[in-house]
Amino acid sequence: MLSPQLFHKILGVAFSLLLYCAEGKPAVNSPPPGSRNLSEDRTDERFMLGSDLLVDSEMEGVICQIEYRISRLERVLYFLKMITASGGKIFATSEKKADFHTTLTKCKEAGGSIATPRNPDENDAILYFVKTFNTYAYLGIKECLITSTFQFLGSTQLSYTNWHLNEPSGKGEEECVEMYTDGTWNDKSCNKNRLIVCQF
Repeated sequence: MLSPQLFHKILGVAFSLLLYCAEGKPAVNSPPPGSRNLSEDRTDERFMLGSDLLVDSEMEGVICQIEYRISRLERVLYFLKMITASGGKIFATSEKKADFHTTLTKCKEAGGSIATPRNPDENDAILYFVKTFNTYAYLGIKECLITSTFQFLGSTQLSYTNWHLNEPSGKGEEECVEMYTDGTWNDKSCNKNRLIVCQF
């Protein structure tokens, strides 16, 4: 099985290459000083345009190869139950557990953030891991200064919730939020070890 570090390196390199290759056409070198102006000669001009088309065609081939390899890598990661996707977000787990603050750090180090469901589909994407590994996971939601009032990290008001019956119930003593194996949420103290699930 791929280690989380190797997974993130492969994914990072693949996306970096894709972005680098998709930035546009490489610049055509200017003629050296003292040489004739190529644009004055129609033959040379056609050659330059043909070169651009050839480079563009080669670049499209490279981009297609990279996209193909990324799609294969994604299928492998789906197969290994390490990623899910919803609404343009990719959710991933290392299968490891940590407390809330360590989870935040690990997700940030990987170039993502802690999994934060903003609709039922994203909640289901995270639930996939919770069910697969039969354990709870922290979400990117915390209690704000008002007791029993929760918000997304970054002080954004919750636009979607999926609280378990009679939750939240911590009354200021349980500042973090975990997902149960049925997909519902519970407020919990932040020092328990839960499955690390990040979003990208």
